[in-house]
Amino acid sequence: MPELRRGFLSGFAAYFLWGLFPLYWTLLDRSGAVEVLAHRIVWSMLTIAGLVVVRRRLPQLRRVWAEPARRWPLIAAAVLISGNWGTYIWAVNHGHVVETSLGYFINPLFTVMLGVVVLSERLRPAQWSALAIAGAAVAGLTVEYGRPPWVALALTATFGLYGLAKKQAGAGAIEGMAIESAVMAPVALAVIVALGVRGEATVAQHGAWYATLLVLTGPVTALPLLLFGAAATRVSLTTLGLLQYVAPVMQFACGVLVFHEAMPPTRWAGFALVWLALAVLSWDGLAQRRRSVALAAATSPA
Repeated sequence: MPELRRGFLSGFAAYFLWGLFPLYWTLLDRSGAVEVLAHRIVWSMLTIAGLVVVRRRLPQLRRVWAEPARRWPLIAAAVLISGNWGTYIWAVNHGHVVETSLGYFINPLFTVMLGVVVLSERLRPAQWSALAIAGAAVAGLTVEYGRPPWVALALTATFGLYGLAKKQAGAGAIEGMAIESAVMAPVALAVIVALGVRGEATVAQHGAWYATLLVLTGPVTALPLLLFGAAATRVSLTTLGLLQYVAPVMQFACGVLVFHEAMPPTRWAGFALVWLALAVLSWDGLAQRRRSVALAAATSPA
């Protein structure tokens, strides 16, 4: 029981911190999204490099990199998560926090769709119903916004495909993030140098505290990932699947209650459809798990 409790608390803390990210990125709104992203990648790489050394993961890291079947999915994951981070930072600092939450609400549904398109999985009727409801929600929100919710769709696609790439790589949390950050670090360093040469870097223009916030993007990025890794080994996938809703709920609350973003009735209706789709999907997942457990109990020897 202590292990289960520790795993649940670690998972909740990970998603809770991810949900509070909008509050952190707005502290860096004096810099462009590209510059903040570049610093986040570099300082994340240095943070993870320190963890690799402290936890003596270098041999495992070398083994993962030596296997093309793992290396190439992680390279793809590096590009995808960089696009996800950049989109998220830009959206938060341009008043689209509520839309970012929509992206992460939709993500479980997108993952189900990926299972059909990429892995040729067969869906149950309730899963098809959830996808249909979500499709109606996106169509309604497109009309309400006067455009497709591009931020939400970009976050959903990049994070969903990132998860698929990570699944194919099958690497540990630290090894995976070490390779991802190392792959993108040269590009990020080049961006930082280019901004400095052109006189467009903002790091040194707003005092030591601002520069410290940029440096801390590394630990801020690594901490929830480490908590998530601790949870993943201690609790069931069902528990993790339910915990993942903590982050978009927090993001939505930040957008509405802290940043006072507009939520007209039609937008509430669109979000309500998304939440209905997630409720159907979660109910089906829990019901399927109960059936699997009951079947396993019935067929196991006495």
